[in-house]
Amino acid sequence: MSVAMNSDELMRRYADLAVKVGVNLQPGQNVWISGLIEHAPFMRVLAETAYEAGARYVSVSYSDQHVRKAMIQHVDEDVLTWTPPHVLRELDDLAASGGAFIRVAGDPDPDIFAGLDPKRLGKARMLEFAETYMRYLNQRAMSWVIIGYPNPGWAQTVFGEPDVDRLWDAVARATRLYDDDPVRSWWDHVDELGMRADALNKRAFDAIRFSGPGTDLTVGLNKGGQWVSARFETAAGLPHVPNLPTEEVFTTPDWRRVNGTVTSTRPLHLPSEGTTVNGLSVEFKDGRAVNVEASSGAEVIKAQMATDEGAAQLGEIALVDKASQVGQTGITFANTLYDENATCHIAYG
Repeated sequence: MSVAMNSDELMRRYADLAVKVGVNLQPGQNVWISGLIEHAPFMRVLAETAYEAGARYVSVSYSDQHVRKAMIQHVDEDVLTWTPPHVLRELDDLAASGGAFIRVAGDPDPDIFAGLDPKRLGKARMLEFAETYMRYLNQRAMSWVIIGYPNPGWAQTVFGEPDVDRLWDAVARATRLYDDDPVRSWWDHVDELGMRADALNKRAFDAIRFSGPGTDLTVGLNKGGQWVSARFETAAGLPHVPNLPTEEVFTTPDWRRVNGTVTSTRPLHLPSEGTTVNGLSVEFKDGRAVNVEASSGAEVIKAQMATDEGAAQLGEIALVDKASQVGQTGITFANTLYDENATCHIAYG
């Protein structure tokens, strides 16, 4: 049901979802909230909501795209992938305590990295942090969630004008914030996605074929592999929902059996690189990307795929049906968290 709500009320409802569904915060957990300085108003609400839910301690870290731009412009190439030790220590401590990690997205300045060397942009990523973070996720050491914060820059990208209220309305429709009880609605939705994953697992498909404009791609599936959905569980048995919104069921494919060409029907927005990739088309042969083309941003994708041995291979395929709340908005959000839940997709790396 859609009712009139101002952005402050929607922000508090979204924060409530992040805390009570996303990380499913339990009394006594430590929390780390990470975002950009432009996300500060939402991060403060998230911190307050976490403390109200019984958080032991909330750590808030802000990053700055202007500082990141200066780093990419001036540092030696080996520093582009370096991880400061104090960042790893905070991550280690959070995982050791079984804490909760909340990351805020929503690009406030999509053009800030324009003109930078695309190869340096594609390479600029804290590799040790990314590897350590993925290891802890695979170990299910902590609960985590990614959410988006509507802001003028993001609204400008989506609508061509900085209409934040309009973007909040779109986010609310995509995340069920207008429902009478959004938290209950989300747990019901998670159960529905789980039933879809179970149905796919019972069929034990050998491969999935994607077809469409510019796309004819066959992706082999692992024997005994599992389709999963929104509900994750920590090693301590705490259920949580890492993406808000989420509409997908997904699996890790047999990367060796990927052949054909896939063309993206939507722009691919890469906020950490400050790049929007348009008209992306990738050809795979025996599991590896052998050709990358795009009307803009191709060099950034090529740089990402050259990062390590697995970067040019598929790590995920996901199915999204027409009932998707995100897809029903009819909006391209220029944000992967949202746009990947509008339609079926694949992920490299």
